[in-house]
Amino acid sequence: MQPQEKAEKLGVTFTKQEPGYLNLCIQSGNQLITSGHVSDMKGKLGAGVSVEQGYQAARECAVKILRSVWNTHGTLNGLRVLKVLGCVNSSLDFTDQHLVVNGCSDLLHEVFGKTGDGFHARSALGFAQLPTGVAVEVEAIFEIKA
Repeated sequence: MQPQEKAEKLGVTFTKQEPGYLNLCIQSGNQLITSGHVSDMKGKLGAGVSVEQGYQAARECAVKILRSVWNTHGTLNGLRVLKVLGCVNSSLDFTDQHLVVNGCSDLLHEVFGKTGDGFHARSALGFAQLPTGVAVEVEAIFEIKA
């Protein structure tokens, strides 16, 4: 099963997005580079937002990223996930950012394969605050395979 079909089977829907103030996904050579995509959930991990809620917020970011990539490339097929950067709105003592960002990585593994094109490099970082108080922001880089 191709990545596009896998994503749709998982319930990800794809519709054309109107361009906004910033480019959500730009192609440079054989790479697709996304802007940061934020969760609808607001709040701080370690201060009212649980790891499970953060995981779902990161998964939601991955869905938004897939939609932006689809809008730029027209399909999820023929892509390889290279890098994910997960930013987690964290209290000073919260240290499980990696478990939160797994929400994004796990969806990318489901769509592109954990040991294949979805096996990506990743950073999961804690931040004192994210724009508009969102719980999670994620950006990603994809390779268009020849």
